[in-house]
Amino acid sequence: MCARKHFCELSPVCYEISWKKEICKRHIKNFFSRERIAKEFDTGHLPNVAFEKTSYLIKKGKDIDPVLQHNKAKNIALAAAKLNGLLIHPGEVFSFWETIGSITRRKGYLDGRVLQGGKLIAGIGGGLCNLANTLHVMVLHTPLTVTEFHKHSDALAPDEGERVPFSSGTSVGYNQLDYRFRNDTNQTVQLLASCENESLHMELRSERPFDTCYEIFEEDHHFEKQGDSYYRISKIYRRVTNRQTGEYIRDELLLDNRSKVMYDPALIPAQLLRA
Repeated sequence: MCARKHFCELSPVCYEISWKKEICKRHIKNFFSRERIAKEFDTGHLPNVAFEKTSYLIKKGKDIDPVLQHNKAKNIALAAAKLNGLLIHPGEVFSFWETIGSITRRKGYLDGRVLQGGKLIAGIGGGLCNLANTLHVMVLHTPLTVTEFHKHSDALAPDEGERVPFSSGTSVGYNQLDYRFRNDTNQTVQLLASCENESLHMELRSERPFDTCYEIFEEDHHFEKQGDSYYRISKIYRRVTNRQTGEYIRDELLLDNRSKVMYDPALIPAQLLRA
């Protein structure tokens, strides 16, 4: 007996109706929320670089559309400009969508790769998950508190070079799938973001160094075949140490990872595939 389809699965039009309904629900939730959303910008830079990351935005390989890749880079450049200089004061919450706003063609956004219904398709503003993921990686290297995080597969394309945990996998979609963090520290932090030569550079700055350091690492990384599909399996941790002494404080499990492989499984390294 076939499982009954959800309304959003009946057709692209039904999917769009369902999505619009969820957007309206999120607007209502945000309106009544008591969270203090960060809104202040400063053209100056806070003195301490808590973490910085540079990512080349153009992926190449089998079944990767170069046009959508270049569109992704343009989309990220537009959105990054909306983040640049944002201050998050103690007690305030950063919201990806409250800061960037809606994604429309009128604003210059183009079709990029988006994950919809478990499939990679072309969609307006595609690629902004890369921006959210870079932001997430930076936040994980600080004592800031992640309050909303949505995950998609981190196996959208083959790894380029050595495997890097959290190189992808953060999902955002206007505006119901948000990425949020709260500043529970006793100092203001600042986001800097810019794009040049199809690379994204981001910094998370603070007034002074934090007392703790953070390292992301992964254990038991491998792939498994389950039915007709393949999955990336691993556990991703964060190690916390004292900045002054280097003393170990604790390990935190960030993600028990099980990600469906969205590319040709023939490209999975044989040594990482388990029966």
